[in-house]
Amino acid sequence: MAEAQAFDRPLILIAPRLTQSPPCLTMPERLAPEESSATVFLDAVLAAGGLPLMMALTEDDAVIEHYVQMADGVAIPGGQDVDPALWGVHEPYDERLLCPERDAFELKLIRAALSAHKPLFATCRGMQILNVALGGTLCMDVPSLPVPPGKVHWRHLPILHDPAHPVAVEDGSLLARILEWPDEVQVNSSHHCCVEKLGEGVRLTAVATDGVPEAIEVEGERFCLGVQWHPEYTWRTLETDFKLWRAFVKAARG
Repeated sequence: MAEAQAFDRPLILIAPRLTQSPPCLTMPERLAPEESSATVFLDAVLAAGGLPLMMALTEDDAVIEHYVQMADGVAIPGGQDVDPALWGVHEPYDERLLCPERDAFELKLIRAALSAHKPLFATCRGMQILNVALGGTLCMDVPSLPVPPGKVHWRHLPILHDPAHPVAVEDGSLLARILEWPDEVQVNSSHHCCVEKLGEGVRLTAVATDGVPEAIEVEGERFCLGVQWHPEYTWRTLETDFKLWRAFVKAARG
C-alpha cells in the first residue's frame, strides 16, 4: 500500500543551485562546481505529497523540454542575484553575486514550463527570474526603494527560521485563495533584490507593509506563483507557508 501511494505522488522538478567551493587547506585543488538542492526545499515537497526530482543544470533545449514533459510541476528556488544585463542594465555589478549558468538555464526552464502550462512555484530569486523571463526588471538594492509615508523598511536580510515582517495579500488572488486569508500574513525574509517593473502578464499580489513586492502571479495560468520569502524554511512552523506547498502539489496532481 505504501509503495502504491508513493507512485501516486506528482513529480516535481527542482531547479538546482550551483555553487563553487574555493581551494582550501583540506582540498587545495579546485573542485568542479556542485549542483545541489537545500534539504528543507526537498522536504517541503515530500511533506506536501510530491515526489521531488532535482534536475541537471543544462542549456540543452531538448533536455529541458523532456524534463518538463515528464514533470507534473516545476519549482525554482532562491540563490544568487539575477544579472541586470538581462534587462539592459550594463553598469558595473559585483560578478561574485551572479550565476550566469543558472540565469540561462532557468530562463529556458520557466518559459518551457509556462508554454506547457505546468504548475510553477518560485521562491526568492525564483520569483525574480520568473518576472525577468516575462520581460520584467528588478531593483538590485531594496534599501534604495521609497517607503510609504510614516514607514521604514523592514529588515529584509537573513531571518529565515522566524517571521520577519507582514505582507499584505490582494483579495481574490491565487495567493489569497491558497492562504484562505486575504489580509496580512507573517513571512520570513532573506533578500536585497526584488521585483521592479512587472513582466508581461505578471500581476503583483502581495507587498510587504513597507512597500516591497512580495508575491507575483502570471495571468492565464492555473498555478504560477512567485513569493519573495522562503517558505521552505518555515513550512513546519507557519501553517500559511505549508499551505503554499500543499496547494502547489495539489495543482501538480491536477
